[in-house]
Amino acid sequence: MKGGLFVTGTGTDVGKTYVTALLLKKLRQGGFQAAYYKAAMSGNRRLPDGTLLPGDALAVKDVSGISQPLEQMCPYVYEAAVSPHLAARLEGNPVCLQRVLQDVHTLAGAYEYVTLEGSGGILCPLRFDQEELWLADVIQACRLGCLLVADAGLGTINAVGLTAFYLRQRGIPLQGLVFNRFQPGNRLHEDNVVMCEHLTGVKTAALVREGDTDLRIPAEQLAALYESEEAL
Repeated sequence: MKGGLFVTGTGTDVGKTYVTALLLKKLRQGGFQAAYYKAAMSGNRRLPDGTLLPGDALAVKDVSGISQPLEQMCPYVYEAAVSPHLAARLEGNPVCLQRVLQDVHTLAGAYEYVTLEGSGGILCPLRFDQEELWLADVIQACRLGCLLVADAGLGTINAVGLTAFYLRQRGIPLQGLVFNRFQPGNRLHEDNVVMCEHLTGVKTAALVREGDTDLRIPAEQLAALYESEEAL
């Protein structure tokens, strides 16, 4: 593996999966071998035979066009549309960090760039029973930097600032910002980008407009965000 990157967001429904799919699509189009992984996925549809469909993984695979087998993408799939720690309490099969690390290590041996997507925001609990596991614990264990996805609209300065502050407190590198649903010419959106860069000291990697099917960033420049000597 040349590098890995963890995609987190300022909260739920800011477009992490959509942006992640575009990241993988760009890497694939650049000729890179790219893989996707999401440790825990809630709110999935159950088929009549009882099988749960990992919706986010399916969406990423469909949009990005990567050939990675679906079964490699998400080991913990839940039906309840709640935080993974609560879904596991309701349905069983709690997240095991060692399983996640082994999966990521396997992908790292088979692909050039591995993209991990988080559940919810950075303070998402993955397990809270006799063991306690948080999203940031996984990121630290994988020794990865983060790409932070935020909605371009009202409230994003506070959300980006607090998330960046928490990442810094945990010693997790913030590699770049992505603003989703960005509207060129919208003074609020444009000012939010400037203010968030000032607040975090981190540059914007991409501005994603509603309905975009491609990222406006060269594949080589994107790949550079993934490259870290510490990554698994």
